[in-house]
Amino acid sequence: MRADRLLSILMLLQVHPRLTTRELAERLEVSERTIHRDMDALSSAGVPVVAERGKGGGWGLMEHYQTTLTGLNLAEIQALFLPKPTHLLADLGWSQAFEAALLKLLAALPAANRQQAKVVSQRIHVDPTGWHHWEEEMSAFPVLQTAIWQERQVYLSYERGNGKQVERLVNPLGLVAKGSIWYLVAAVEEEVRSYRISRVRNAALTDFHCVRPTGFNLADYWQRSVVEFQANLPSYPVIVRVAPEAMSWLRYGGYFARIERVDAPDAEGWIPVSLRFDIEKAACAYVLGFGAQMEVIEPLELRDRVLQAAKEAIAFYTEVESTRINDAVGSQDWHRLSKD
Repeated sequence: MRADRLLSILMLLQVHPRLTTRELAERLEVSERTIHRDMDALSSAGVPVVAERGKGGGWGLMEHYQTTLTGLNLAEIQALFLPKPTHLLADLGWSQAFEAALLKLLAALPAANRQQAKVVSQRIHVDPTGWHHWEEEMSAFPVLQTAIWQERQVYLSYERGNGKQVERLVNPLGLVAKGSIWYLVAAVEEEVRSYRISRVRNAALTDFHCVRPTGFNLADYWQRSVVEFQANLPSYPVIVRVAPEAMSWLRYGGYFARIERVDAPDAEGWIPVSLRFDIEKAACAYVLGFGAQMEVIEPLELRDRVLQAAKEAIAFYTEVESTRINDAVGSQDWHRLSKD
């Protein structure tokens, strides 16, 4: 805490030629006595702070003195000042701290490099959210974040993907953001697991100290977890023919479709495409969305399933439309009889 304050004093004195003890105390929300002790600490560390008495006086730095971040090349400066995902910083409650840190870095840069740093945000913007992004329930996030920093065990009420709710006493090991979705990585009975935070229905801190597995590395665990998850996904390969006018929509027809190969057009100009889904149901819904602009070639059971689903949809809407017409006719007859 004191180191942060000393750095803040240094940055303030670089920006303002003179600041009184009272002004520094008010800005940093400490007592004037604390400011005097901090000035002694800076002086002992070799920082040339000077004090001038009288009107217009105050604390300052010796002329021409300035701390700088030396040795940084242009690429390193650009990397440091590249815009970060603001919504993730906001989730963590670090937005203001991040902005303050950038200002300190900017103040410490040599004057010749400051403009280069400022230009980065005007040339590159990073938006990590997808087009179909939606806000997730995050009410448990503050408790989990506290548990991470304080290394305390947590009681979780967690809803699984099948809707079943379970209770767990977990050792929180870290938080991971996958895109804009947050996960809690925690150890349960020596087994490390991942919990989607939007499914945590309740989280309560305990007084028990968190037990971390020996040699655990959060980034390594997450990388292995992603690879294992992808390797264990169910696989349902499909071959279709696509009308030329529908090809531009191929990548937007469904979230779970993976395009593996696009072949040359056939004699009719339609394009054979190899797709891969997790399950047959997802493949059927995807194909139906293209109507008469996509034909299933393989597997034959999917072709039959699409045909059956189309018949069911026609029957459903035929019945609904028939009921609507009959209700409308009945209503007209009732009004006519009431007039008679």
